[in-house]
This record gives sequence, structure tokens and C-alpha cells, in this order.
Amino acid sequence: MRPELERLFLIEQQLLNTPEALPPAEWNLRRLLDADLEADAAAQQRLYQGLRRAGRRQLRRELAAIHAQLHHQRPRSWRAWGRHFLAWVRAWWVPASHLTS
Repeated sequence: MRPELERLFLIEQQLLNTPEALPPAEWNLRRLLDADLEADAAAQQRLYQGLRRAGRRQLRRELAAIHAQLHHQRPRSWRAWGRHFLAWVRAWWVPASHLTS
């Protein structure tokens, strides 16, 4: 494996606290001796935090959309209300030709 990938793998193992992670004393010693390792680990940790935040935001939006569908939130404008009403009418309206079969 390339040295850059090995370094990234080492950082990920430490941040995710996997079984392959180094003992805390050895990890702290490496961070003290290698300033770049400390900076890279901090950057990777910020990246993980950003990904978690983005995932939570997306989940909240999806849950809000599901909630709105389930509870039929009232549209905010007249135009939206009209579209909502027409969609409802189209969903329930049965043409007379279908009733006389």
C-alpha cells in the first residue's frame, strides 16, 4: 500500500477506534513526533463531523417530507393549495364512462 494510504488508514483506525487502532500511548507519541500527523488527524476528524452533520440534515429533510405526506400539511400559498386540491380531485374523480360498464 502507498505510504499516503497507509497514513490515512492509520488515522481512520484511530478516529473510528477499531481493533486495528494503536494503543493510546503509542498514538499520542506519534502525534507529538509528527506535527503533520496531528494536522491530518484533525482534518480527517472535521471531515467526519461534516459528513455526519450533512447526513443528519438530509435525514431531517426526508423525515419532514414523509411527515408532510402522511399528515397532509396545509399548503402555504393559494397556488399551492390549488395544485394540492386538483391533485386530490384527479385522484378521486372517476369519469362517468367508467361507471356505466
